[in-house]
Amino acid sequence: MLEAEELAKGIQDCVLKIVKTREDKVVKGEADNFGIDFLGLLINAYHDSDENNKLSLEDLVDECKTFYFAGQDTVNSLLAWMVLLLASHGDWQEKARREVIEIFGNQYPNSEGLSKLKIMTMIINETLRLYGPSNGMLRRVGREVQMEKVVLPANIDILIANVALHHDPQLWGEDVHLFKPDRFAEGIAKATNYNTAAFFPFGLGPRTCVGMTFATTETKVVLSMILQRYAIILSPAYVHSPIPIISLKPQHGIQVILKSLHSDA
Repeated sequence: MLEAEELAKGIQDCVLKIVKTREDKVVKGEADNFGIDFLGLLINAYHDSDENNKLSLEDLVDECKTFYFAGQDTVNSLLAWMVLLLASHGDWQEKARREVIEIFGNQYPNSEGLSKLKIMTMIINETLRLYGPSNGMLRRVGREVQMEKVVLPANIDILIANVALHHDPQLWGEDVHLFKPDRFAEGIAKATNYNTAAFFPFGLGPRTCVGMTFATTETKVVLSMILQRYAIILSPAYVHSPIPIISLKPQHGIQVILKSLHSDA
């Protein structure tokens, strides 16, 4: 308990130090505002004179912690499962590598090229379907709603298990548990037969994850750089055991062998 409190205080102190740096720049006249990025918007809300819009210090710190976690843990999880699936499916690994080399050569990935990675986008979507970092999303019922024979009373919390929908053979076919990125060859809408609720790894509706584009872009950059340099081979030591610990993680880790594609590496 004491260790947890010390860690919580350490995280809060770290966030407050960053906030104070922004505030000091405004006080000293080195900047006109706290910034227009996410942190800047939070600090502006923290200093808002309207009590109805004002963000408490606790809320500011919590928002920063959530954003940091969401941007790191979930992307790490997605990358780990993608590496596993490409190591297990050499044909798709080679297709993705050819696409990356064709677009970027041996140069660093750029924004223009990232938008052209069609095969990698298919692989990302299929990985999110099979091993999405989020197992479900929690929502509160704002008012009483009737869904066919089920009545949901107001002010209760419900868990919408996207992991169940993503593995439903009625939605995806009898091969639902197989890794088949070509399901998404013509986009998400066609893959889901225009059923929005069949695939929502980043949530659904107005509360869809704000970091969706950033996460997929980050994933494309990292995987492109790996494929440019290495062949990924699954280690015989790997034991498949996905386990939900906030996000979906490999219980025993993912053991792969990276074989350099360049003799001088």
